[in-house]
Amino acid sequence: MLHYTYLLINFFTVVICFVFSFHPKIKFNRHFIAFFKAAFMVAFVFILWDIWFTKKGVWWFNDIYLLGIRLYNLPVEEVLFFFCIPFSCIFTYFCLDTFFRLDWKTLPEKVFVIVSIIFALGIAVYFHDKIYTLITFLSTAISMFMLYFILKTRWIGKASFIYLILMPGFLAVNGILTGTGLESPVVNYNPQDFMGIRILTIPIEDTVYGYEMILWNIYLFQKFKRKE
Repeated sequence: MLHYTYLLINFFTVVICFVFSFHPKIKFNRHFIAFFKAAFMVAFVFILWDIWFTKKGVWWFNDIYLLGIRLYNLPVEEVLFFFCIPFSCIFTYFCLDTFFRLDWKTLPEKVFVIVSIIFALGIAVYFHDKIYTLITFLSTAISMFMLYFILKTRWIGKASFIYLILMPGFLAVNGILTGTGLESPVVNYNPQDFMGIRILTIPIEDTVYGYEMILWNIYLFQKFKRKE
């Protein structure tokens, strides 16, 4: 049964959102194609990142929690992670954006983006010898700059607030993956490659990594949804 642990984590992450996608007041199922187009594009980049970090030993996976099927040395469950987590997040974003007015005013959002970029760059520079910290915070800073100042998106504040709402679920899922409630973690990290600051058992870098991934999923999802 332990071999199904990571697979079941993915399943329970997505199943409720998937079922409610067909609700007549939500009808998120109409946007499945837009979601999968966006998810595939973002997943491609993050899976390459994942493969590289796994090869370098930044993180590795505990075989007792896996089916044993691998793709370029990545467990198939890890590949599914890049679709299951974004699905639940985009579904939640879609619902909250549909039923509530969560848009930020221009100035507060701009200040938030600028401060976040400066903070992320500062962390990246200070911990430049920690590869997970460096790449995660640097790429997030670049992503926020591109999305706000080049691609002219005006929903980063709203997306950040929704990501905060999603944080309990994120902590539950990532907590189990990193060892909360288990005898040993599903995903292990090399302590030399990250700051060492954890929320429960979760490296703080994971929260930023997930934030960047969701921002790009939202951007591409909205782009493809408009074309439908």
